[in-house]
Amino acid sequence: MVQLNIGDPAPDFALADQEGSTVKLSDFQGKKVLLYFYPKADTPGCTKQACQIRDARSELADLGVDAVGISPDKPGAQKKFDGKYGLGFPLLSDPDHAAAQASGAWGEKSMYGKKSMGIIRSSFLIDEQGKIMGTWYKVKPEDTVPLAEQALASR
Repeated sequence: MVQLNIGDPAPDFALADQEGSTVKLSDFQGKKVLLYFYPKADTPGCTKQACQIRDARSELADLGVDAVGISPDKPGAQKKFDGKYGLGFPLLSDPDHAAAQASGAWGEKSMYGKKSMGIIRSSFLIDEQGKIMGTWYKVKPEDTVPLAEQALASR
């Protein structure tokens, strides 16, 4: 399994957002990005994580950071999720897991002793040139923003 490290170039992607528009990582050139992978829209952990990012958007914006979420959900499910919680940032659809695989956020998981393939909740802080500033695999939903803020403060 691929794992991204600090200093690595972040893999580019071209995925549909909740409005059906194509979004690429390269669209954010010149900005920092908090990119996170989550298993499924509108589930408890994913909702906690997305709402924490929503609530921190003004602080992140003050730090020059945009937020982008990616899951295997179709754009329609992403749109419902965004609408229900007023998230207001791009939620991208990665149904074939290509972006997740390229980032090391797709792999074997174990729940109640049963192994399956799925999204490994992960977040990445990417700098203005598209390089990784921070990586967090198996991140807890509530730790996504604090870890990114710590990484930004240590620069």
